[in-house]
Amino acid sequence: MKLVIFGLTISSSWGNGHATLWRGLVRALARRGWRVVFFERDLPYYAGARDLQEIEDGELVLYSDWNDVLSAASNHLADADVALVSSYCPDGIPAAELVLSTGHATRVFYDLDTPVTLSRIERGEKTSYIGSRGLRDFDLVFSYTGGQALQALRERLGAKCVAPLYGHVDPAVHRPTAPKPQYECDLSYIGTYAEDRQGSVTEFLVEPARQRPNQRFVIAGAQYPPDFPWRDNIYFVRHLPPSEHPAFYSSSRLTLNVTRRAMAEMGWCPSGRLFEAAACGIPILSDWWEGLDAFFEPDRQILLAGSSEDATAALDRDDAELARIGEAARERVLSAHTSDHRAAEFETLLSELHTHAVGPAAMRA
Repeated sequence: MKLVIFGLTISSSWGNGHATLWRGLVRALARRGWRVVFFERDLPYYAGARDLQEIEDGELVLYSDWNDVLSAASNHLADADVALVSSYCPDGIPAAELVLSTGHATRVFYDLDTPVTLSRIERGEKTSYIGSRGLRDFDLVFSYTGGQALQALRERLGAKCVAPLYGHVDPAVHRPTAPKPQYECDLSYIGTYAEDRQGSVTEFLVEPARQRPNQRFVIAGAQYPPDFPWRDNIYFVRHLPPSEHPAFYSSSRLTLNVTRRAMAEMGWCPSGRLFEAAACGIPILSDWWEGLDAFFEPDRQILLAGSSEDATAALDRDDAELARIGEAARERVLSAHTSDHRAAEFETLLSELHTHAVGPAAMRA
């Protein structure tokens, strides 16, 4: 089977959550016999932090201009079994037009940013990846978030058939490993700076750091502004490549997950970071959103925070208790949320589509 993808990036994990997810899914599909061709515009900020040069058992096509790659894209689509366009693809609209003009490939759209997409559409904003006809011409639409987002994709963008394809982790990449001194801390956080997350980052990390000057806190990410409220005991890692994530997590007593506002409001939005940290056996402190308890059991597999007091209470738990929570989360992820699980779901949903079995059941969260 051949899958052709037009996406944001698989080659660089800098400032985005797409690349790591694509890498895990592509590797899992390759193990199941798929050949994947990934088209990615060669953007300067990704080129400057590229941490993947080629796709094993597949092909990475980097291009600088859509017109220059149009012929190659058409040739690959000619024998593709599935053609997929993803959210935030810089050339998503012309790529969708090309995909939709193919007569035999199953035409799929995958929104890895569904609540953000819906919020922008509701405000009347244009995107680079959804044209005037919305999603009505695609055979199948995958959503990174479930719950009410599935119905919204149908009602607002005309999607005919919608199913969740949640985040996941490749346990061959993310697993318990030896800690590194530069990452060792009481509470860590990985995340690109986002204004709509900042309030929670301040509440759950910056404020506890103020209250606990003798404890160590570490933030890894990109695009943090000069006026971020740093403290002497908060350390910063500007860019953390995926290869360093296991050591980063494994150096933390506890790690923080914070969800963007638009996603939290819709719920059913597990970040890939949740599964990565859990796969490393590290206890997670997270904000709450509807559906979170379908992925992790609160207090046994994950800790929840609604205030800085909750965060400091989590920091006060003893090491043995935190270790039990981290191990329980790891067991949960390995049993249900690996890239292999998502690849199997991907195939099942495609199979059901062709047997006309995908309907209301696929729209469940």
